[in-house]
Amino acid sequence: MANGKVDFFHDTGGYGFIETADADDDVFFHMEDVSGPDLEEGQDIEFDIEQAEKGPRATNVVRA
Repeated sequence: MANGKVDFFHDTGGYGFIETADADDDVFFHMEDVSGPDLEEGQDIEFDIEQAEKGPRATNVVRA
């Protein structure tokens, strides 16, 4: 699993981006990949990275 920090979260849209040293670009996530309450900017998380159509996407997101 990769480690990172929520860089941006759009609570109305239910998506955001994760800053991590494990990928060159920020990693996209959608709340459908997160169990539990919404994430907050600056929150530490763990996740898997998979290549999606538009770039890296976080899956199996959990709070660290």
